[in-house]
Amino acid sequence: YCVEFRTESLSHHCALETRPYARWMQYLREGHTVCVACQPPAMSTDTQRCSGDGHHAHGDKILHWEAIGNSRCQGTWKKIRQLERCSCPLVHSFIFT
Repeated sequence: YCVEFRTESLSHHCALETRPYARWMQYLREGHTVCVACQPPAMSTDTQRCSGDGHHAHGDKILHWEAIGNSRCQGTWKKIRQLERCSCPLVHSFIFT
């Protein structure tokens, strides 16, 4: 499954990322909608869910995220909705880890 989030805030460290495999962090923006896929091995075998997917978060609950590979690139987002069938666009698509 996938979860759509609206980015509320992010650290300035995301825009400073220059390593070739991590340049995607430069394109994160406040107010953008991002789509995050929950796939094995990030999915718990017990719950069939990914940690941090905001399953119990509804309304205006603010959730925290952190980029893999640059722990200083982090921020907050709000859950918009969960999609049982992933249809994430190629841009602004991520995977839970």
